[in-house]
Amino acid sequence: MSIPDRLAYIRIGLVPAMLTLLLAADRIDHAFGFAAIIMGVASFTDFLDGYLARRWEITSILGGFLDSIADKLLVAGGLFGLVSVGRAWAWAGFVIIGREIAISGLRGVAAMDGVIVPPSIWGKIKANVQFLAIFMALLRTTTTYGGLHPDEWVMIAAVAVTLMSGFDYVTRFVVVLRSDRTSA
Repeated sequence: MSIPDRLAYIRIGLVPAMLTLLLAADRIDHAFGFAAIIMGVASFTDFLDGYLARRWEITSILGGFLDSIADKLLVAGGLFGLVSVGRAWAWAGFVIIGREIAISGLRGVAAMDGVIVPPSIWGKIKANVQFLAIFMALLRTTTTYGGLHPDEWVMIAAVAVTLMSGFDYVTRFVVVLRSDRTSA
């Protein structure tokens, strides 16, 4: 197993630790700060595993799959935890996670037709803004601007970029969705 693949596994393993801290925040001193450290480390592994895989030219189907799953688990776990402790809106979590499920479905349909859905720049921007929104929500400040905390503004941006990314994927691969199929 390559180092980039191991980093993706580490990112997957950090999700339960972050969730445990979030859900036990009322019983653990500085739980949100520790969870933010975990989120920061996990986010860094996302950058590092992609960088190393490209630099060492060891990209693989397994590596791409693990990276995608690790990112989705990190974002979904972070959002579930933040919604449960009142630091994120359920509607934002629904939109972000719904987009992930929809695009995963699109990729599956495309794969059945032998079409590869390559990542776009919107997907990279989306992931980074989502990571930032979750990180900032973990370190929420008391300051508000226009009635919202800074992390809430970034979460709105994350939802917007998530929707733009989803729209980009759908418009690029609408042909796959429109192809005729017989039902089983």
